[in-house]
Amino acid sequence: MRGILPSLLLAFMLAFMLACGGKDVAPVQHTLPDTIVVGTLYSPTGFFILKGDTMGYDYDRICDFANSHGITLKFRVARSMPQLLDMLKTKKVDVLACEIPVTAEYKSRVLHCGAVNETYQVLVQHSGKGMIYDVTQLIGREVYVEKGSKYESRLRNLDNEVGGGIIIHAVEGEEALPTELIQRVSRHEIDFTIVDSDIAQMNLTYYDSINIGLKVGFVQRSSWAVAQRDRWLADSINLWAASVNAQEYSKQALKHYFEMNRGPKPDSVKVDTLPVTPPGAISPYDHVFKKYAQEIGWDWRLLAAIAYSESGFDPNATSWMGARGLMQVMPKTARSFGVREEDLGNPEVSIRVASRILKELDGIMRSRTGPGDRIKFVLAAYNAGSGHVTDAIALARKNELNPRVWEENVEQAMLWKMDPEYYNDSVCSNGYCRGTEPVDYVVKVLNCYEHYKKNYKK
Repeated sequence: MRGILPSLLLAFMLAFMLACGGKDVAPVQHTLPDTIVVGTLYSPTGFFILKGDTMGYDYDRICDFANSHGITLKFRVARSMPQLLDMLKTKKVDVLACEIPVTAEYKSRVLHCGAVNETYQVLVQHSGKGMIYDVTQLIGREVYVEKGSKYESRLRNLDNEVGGGIIIHAVEGEEALPTELIQRVSRHEIDFTIVDSDIAQMNLTYYDSINIGLKVGFVQRSSWAVAQRDRWLADSINLWAASVNAQEYSKQALKHYFEMNRGPKPDSVKVDTLPVTPPGAISPYDHVFKKYAQEIGWDWRLLAAIAYSESGFDPNATSWMGARGLMQVMPKTARSFGVREEDLGNPEVSIRVASRILKELDGIMRSRTGPGDRIKFVLAAYNAGSGHVTDAIALARKNELNPRVWEENVEQAMLWKMDPEYYNDSVCSNGYCRGTEPVDYVVKVLNCYEHYKKNYKK
């Protein structure tokens, strides 16, 4: 396994210690209500929405707990940790299924339960030649961190520990986000940054060129929590967390969210595994693109550009999130159009469903944007989901950008959706989004489309 995943797996051994506040008390299974209300926070790893599907490491695990007990869950998402804790105190939620720090402050307010996750701060650097293996090697080197963050605080302490000499760049704004700084390292624009190990591990699935193996901070423990009055629920969660089935499920969830490549990557598709493309054609499926493009009034070459950007024309492609087929349709979305998941490997079925999705998204965006920019909004929605695009439109309007224009306006607001300050804003309904993906996707598809327009007849 790569990165920090093995350390995360070992953390499951600590579940009972936290459940009982360090006391040697065996948990007891209690009768559970039919419905449990779950409080959580949007985050890049624990709870998020992508293409209309709710996902995340904590989300999947609490759903497994519910399924194993035959109970129903209702979710309430808070905008901040204080609000989340207040929801628990006032009985608006029963359990906090997100990472609540295991500290004296929180122990006085909640009862921790379930498996423990351990994270720590790590140095993100280029892999290969020139890597450093000891923090003393940072003397005389430039490290970029977010100004005023816990990363800057740790870096300044580290600078004192090694006797000074680390060149610290405390940056602000959009470029200071951990994901942005990691991307800059991957592009060799900067040499080093510091982030939490779980964020680093997740980003390792995007950037194979980085290394996250050097720890620079102390272990930070976190787990789910319930109100101190609800030990009965903590007992049930702890018994589930300690079971073989739950631990195996959690291990698979860790691999899914922290290890799987965030593909597919069309540029790396093996050409010899694909159907032969006829001479003068874009793909073996041109006739199918033409058929369904005509039904929705689109240029078939644009559908082809989407297919290439999604799967590299590989009808058997499957992404980390579960999207399948030539057009990378989510199974849940396919079912809403009356199509079974197993049929998404059929190129014609995939193109037909994608065409209907695009037509639906075009209708959603028609009243929100001008005709010249609408295709960009539709493409962004196809990539990330219409909810994130409508959030970005709302953010643009609130921050005095043009909500009907994509470039430098809604495009900018989409990037803001990576920042908690913005995705927790009251105008947003869909939380965190890795905004660089839909922004880059729009550019990639349209560049591909322009190439096809120049080289292939309509």
